Amino acid sequence: MNYQNDIITILQKALQNNLSTEQIENLLETPKHTHMGDVALPCFELAKIEKKNPAQIAQELATQINPKNTIISHVEAAGPYVNLFLNKSQFATELLQTIITEGQQYGTQSYGAGKTITMDVSHPNIAKPFSMGHLRSTVIGNAIGNLLEKTGYNVERLNYLGDWGTQFGKLIAAYKLWGDEEKVRANPIQELLNLYVYFHEKAEEDNSLDQLGRDWFKKLEKGDEEATKIWKWFREESLEAFQTIYDLLNVSFDSYKGESSFHAQSDQIIEMLNQKGLLEESDGAQVVRLDDLDMPPALIKKSDGTTLYTTRDLAAAIYRKETYQHAESLYVVGNEQSLHFNQVRAVLYKLGYEWSGEITHISFGMMLKDGKKMSTRKGKVVFLEEALEKAIQYAKENVEEKNPYLAQKDEVARQIGVGAVIFHDLKNDRRNDIEFSYDEMLRFDGDTAPYLQYTYARAKSILRKAGATSTSYQFHEADWDYSWPIIQKMASFPDVIQQAVYYYDPSKMAKYLLKLAQNFNSYYANVRILEEGPNQSSRLALVQSVSVVIKEGLSLLGIEAPEEM
Repeated sequence: MNYQNDIITILQKALQNNLSTEQIENLLETPKHTHMGDVALPCFELAKIEKKNPAQIAQELATQINPKNTIISHVEAAGPYVNLFLNKSQFATELLQTIITEGQQYGTQSYGAGKTITMDVSHPNIAKPFSMGHLRSTVIGNAIGNLLEKTGYNVERLNYLGDWGTQFGKLIAAYKLWGDEEKVRANPIQELLNLYVYFHEKAEEDNSLDQLGRDWFKKLEKGDEEATKIWKWFREESLEAFQTIYDLLNVSFDSYKGESSFHAQSDQIIEMLNQKGLLEESDGAQVVRLDDLDMPPALIKKSDGTTLYTTRDLAAAIYRKETYQHAESLYVVGNEQSLHFNQVRAVLYKLGYEWSGEITHISFGMMLKDGKKMSTRKGKVVFLEEALEKAIQYAKENVEEKNPYLAQKDEVARQIGVGAVIFHDLKNDRRNDIEFSYDEMLRFDGDTAPYLQYTYARAKSILRKAGATSTSYQFHEADWDYSWPIIQKMASFPDVIQQAVYYYDPSKMAKYLLKLAQNFNSYYANVRILEEGPNQSSRLALVQSVSVVIKEGLSLLGIEAPEEM
């Protein structure tokens, strides 16, 4: 339910439609103090239109609003503001009935129905461990996908694996020079990482190694049997290791087509650019100039004849539009790739693809370690699997200490540990860099997932102790000081979903849940919820509603909510 729509309708009638729905919506404010009402309309803009004192307009408007048979209990003019007070009992009753009746469907919207959105997410590089750096794209993309689906969109999640490029020529060269097949088969990802790091260390001493790596990639692009066989082996081992991570995170994808899937289309892209007269030579390489758009040239083909990821991204973008007929194509990729996506859009537009404007780069900051960017090449990296396992173990120790007789302790520890890692990322504005810290990530108090999960478990425990959930939603409360903030917060859940989708920002949902949990825990500390009497059913309905909203909010972030902790 959305009480704001009701209030806008009432105000439009009183204003005799002098302001549009959008204008009134933009003017409405939430007063800082409850004694000043639940919604306020400042009259400064109206004063400019009517050439009157804003306080006079507020006074006149307050007398023109008739709250009878509406969600409003009464209206007051306070200086240049019209303060509206909601009928709390009526509003709370309708809200709780809506939440409990709809359950996990509460907040579901349909404005995206019939539209498909593709999402390029996760995209780890094969033959390298899944690092904390790739966690960001994975969990941010998963949460945005969940939120989009909540608003009716059909979401196609595409894991565009980094499985092509010069780096694989270097890795093949390293394996041929120093690799041990038995060691690689026994511990493939770690051994391949060791080879990758060792190659770059040696390349600093011997420049010829870089050329050797480029030569092996050239062989791979030309379909050389040995190079292809080694590359396929590396890819298969990597996908198996990645799946372990995805299973822990409870993340899945609709496609694993990586860069290699679009290598064959690179020649077609180059031919299209030639036909349009867009391709130029620059120091032996082939480029598309973008001077007219104040951008550096887009490099399409290197001087040695090998292609780049720009060429493959162009082919992938065209394939996605033709295959999915998307309304929008989202790329959840780090901030540092902003120029690249601007170039991709620009080249597609020059090729005549007007839908290039549907491409949106969902950027995010870096995961830092000791204030510096993580680097697989230099061996300075934190592995995601290691972080998840450590978080789960920490959670298990915590559960053993606080609730040693809890059933399914291992499963609960997994839910808590994984949730802690995901929320540590999603509670931050995605555009900001994040400092990796086990201490911050694994805290079980404050702004963390375990705090939210424990709040949910507390609500479920109250309902179990009550023996049954309430079937009466008629809300009567002697003291609104602790219940009303919860009611207001739960009413805004659908709006928060809309905002998180509009800005592609899961942190809006994360911060919302933290505030709701704080309000509920304050209620729990100050109200005798299970005390028998006429208000008990109201209180149980409130608790039940809170449990519904917290569970669904966490689910949208990709986090599970244990029934007991």
